[in-house]
Amino acid sequence: MDLKSKTDIIKEYQHHATDSGSTDVQVAVLTHRISELTDHLQTHRHDHATRRGLLMLVGRRRRLLRYLRRKDSARYKEVVSSLGLRA
Repeated sequence: MDLKSKTDIIKEYQHHATDSGSTDVQVAVLTHRISELTDHLQTHRHDHATRRGLLMLVGRRRRLLRYLRRKDSARYKEVVSSLGLRA
């Protein structure tokens, strides 16, 4: 992930000027990394180390989304719809 896109993602999902670690931001950054790794694995099918890393990131995102849904369901729905998760 290049620094430009990561800072853009953080600016889009942050709640205040110095927010870089809220659940919303973490989920958005993880989603971007997951999509990049998925694209990588489309061409490099036998890269099992990357596949394991991808599965770990998906699990981390799932746990963060579960926490967000439990704490603030309105923000959960907003984040899920803006990222295009859950059809």
